[in-house]
Amino acid sequence: MLQKVEGIVLRSSSYGESDKIVTIFSRELGKRAALARGAKKPTSRLASVSQPFTYAYFLVQQGRGMGTLQQGEIIDSMRSIREDIFTTAYASFIMELVDKLIDDESPKPRLFDILQQALHAISDEYDPEAISLFVEWKMLPIAGVYPVLHQCTNCGATDGEFSFSFQQIGFLCHRCFSIDPYIIRLTPSQVKLIRTFYTVPIDQVGKLSLKKETKGFIKKIVRTIYSEQVGIRLKSQSFLDQMEKTPEFYTPKKDPSEEE
Repeated sequence: MLQKVEGIVLRSSSYGESDKIVTIFSRELGKRAALARGAKKPTSRLASVSQPFTYAYFLVQQGRGMGTLQQGEIIDSMRSIREDIFTTAYASFIMELVDKLIDDESPKPRLFDILQQALHAISDEYDPEAISLFVEWKMLPIAGVYPVLHQCTNCGATDGEFSFSFQQIGFLCHRCFSIDPYIIRLTPSQVKLIRTFYTVPIDQVGKLSLKKETKGFIKKIVRTIYSEQVGIRLKSQSFLDQMEKTPEFYTPKKDPSEEE
């Protein structure tokens, strides 16, 4: 059965001398692998459409096992992402996170929208590090973690000073700080920023300008949640960590000095 789907190439791997196995995350079918015959040949009509990050309409021949990619119509090649090591690294991290947390053949249209918006934002030269944070926070429910960020996890208060508690997986107000001796104190702007990452759609945010220290602080919180509650560490995360330690190997397009 031939089926046309709207999808994004999560990853692509060599298969034999000239073929590729392409993992496509589609709005209609979820995540599925398809054999792209001859896609490794530069002259193949499947060469460009089987590249990672590519957003396209795919025509897939479905069978009992792996499908076969018959053709593709590119909506957005996301070429600019692949032209810069900085954007490629963060986009690859996002793709690997999505790939790890979703099951095959399980449609997740909301998650598809998140991924599509994230790649478009990076392609449009939004800060890729900030965009990756949006995806990390928004993927927590997919990983089975539901942080309480709209009120105090203990008493339900919505006012006062807040901290983050890994024990409670959410905010604690100043009245309840004693519950967890290892809380991380937050400023009002940090509270607002975490809520923004978790709740506001990426395409409605605009170009956030954040200090490197602010992104690093928020990143440590969400990465600790993934480490302690989900138990995953990505290969691409290790590469990003190495990039942070050796900044001479890359030059970010923009490193804003002030928050907006």
